[in-house]
Amino acid sequence: MDRRLLSIIVCPVCNSKLFLDKEKQELICKVDLLGFPIRNGIPILLEKEARRISYY
Repeated sequence: MDRRLLSIIVCPVCNSKLFLDKEKQELICKVDLLGFPIRNGIPILLEKEARRISYY
């Protein structure tokens, strides 16, 4: 994932910074505890596509 892109995109739910989880290939919102998938190098920033996470 491009670092420049990561520095400007935010969580679509709360506008918080997103963090890259390279192992799971998803962007993490630590505020809402949501993981947004990255498919074919494209972040899917839709709340209905996000999964609830229990860590961070």
